[in-house]
Amino acid sequence: MEISQLLLLTRTATGDDPIAGLAAAAEVRREMERLEAVLVRRARAQGHTWAEIAGTLGISKQAVHKKYGGRGLFRAQD
Repeated sequence: MEISQLLLLTRTATGDDPIAGLAAAAEVRREMERLEAVLVRRARAQGHTWAEIAGTLGISKQAVHKKYGGRGLFRAQD
């Protein structure tokens, strides 16, 4: 998704129509989840530990591993 699309969605989310805002917020959430997964995969590929990633996200190592560990991101060093 391009930045211009995200900007439009955020404008819609803060507009006067709550239903359109909810739909826009849901789309932004889906895009952020996708982006987070990509960045976790890249961090793991570069050798970052689950603990480093979890600390950056502000969640536990167990939570980040549960969410992303089953997607082929796990490396033997952890």
